[in-house]
Amino acid sequence: MAAAALFEPLTLRGVTIRNRIWAAPMCQYSIEEKDGVPRDWHLVHLGAIAAGGAGLVIAEASAISPEGRITDRDTGLWNDEQAAAWSRIVRFLHAQGAKAGIQLAHAGRKASVWPAWGSDRQGTVPTDAGGWQTVSASDLPFPGYAAPAALDAAGIRGVIGDFAAAARRAVGAGFDVVEIHAAHGYLLHQFLSPLSNRRTDEFGGPLANRARLLLAVVAAVRAAIGEDVPLFVRFSATDYAPGGWNEDETAAVARWAADAGADFFDISSGGNVTGVRIPLGPGYQVPLARKVKAEADVPVSAVGLITEPAQAEQILASGQADAVMLGRELLRDPHFPLRAAHELGVSLDYWPPQYLRARWPAA
Repeated sequence: MAAAALFEPLTLRGVTIRNRIWAAPMCQYSIEEKDGVPRDWHLVHLGAIAAGGAGLVIAEASAISPEGRITDRDTGLWNDEQAAAWSRIVRFLHAQGAKAGIQLAHAGRKASVWPAWGSDRQGTVPTDAGGWQTVSASDLPFPGYAAPAALDAAGIRGVIGDFAAAARRAVGAGFDVVEIHAAHGYLLHQFLSPLSNRRTDEFGGPLANRARLLLAVVAAVRAAIGEDVPLFVRFSATDYAPGGWNEDETAAVARWAADAGADFFDISSGGNVTGVRIPLGPGYQVPLARKVKAEADVPVSAVGLITEPAQAEQILASGQADAVMLGRELLRDPHFPLRAAHELGVSLDYWPPQYLRARWPAA
């Protein structure tokens, strides 16, 4: 049988991941009880991807505090009840041979909005309908949303502490990997980008100041999770806007974050401003991952319209990235890794025994 870069294991700190096909975090907005506790939907959704052969399954953006939620239907990890519920899901992922990751997030000025489905309304949920005051680097609103309050020093310290506490719960729940969400226009991205950060204190202005909060979060999370757990950071590598956050700044901050304790960088793009032109196409974000990998000398994953096994294999075999993150393709086909192995001529020993009768070639 053939060898393929997609199916090479990868070891980060104390964790070996069985292949390089990973599930990107994908918001489900499915917590009907509005308490942040994952239940059966998340067990089945994430469990199917693990049974389908993914090496690493990263659970969706999970809020570090109630006010950090994008919507009131988000998952969370700000209390022990949520951690206990996640541990049930993690046990199932492990039983399928996958490693389990979780993305810790604070939505900042993009919090307190109506969910993407289940409502015919858009924008900020008013406080009299269950919404809450949002916060950000500055009091600049995301277009179409309510204005946030600029975080003061105490608020910033609280955010750092909340990330660390959530990370500690994640490890206690059995997660193998912790990812810090600094992309898609959420709070840490809001501090990084000069388009959303107009502060004049030590958290605003020059790049080193705008990166200060993220680096403090990385250091605090590293201290909370210990030395054996891999720590990822997800970046939007560009705002796609003049004067905004860009690839060069991403590479610089990735180097600093690695020095502060991060191990791996999940490279996406956009989300902080509207009215920009995003060059959508197959693998359209791969060049961003390649640039960060080369300039920062750090391992990265690529994401974005990666839909075919040969395409994914070429990205890795050519050295553009160290793993691929799949999102929508795994929603369409949770068994993409099993199919990819067949198409690339790779024999896997981790087909679920219940599915062996369907293995290629036919048993």
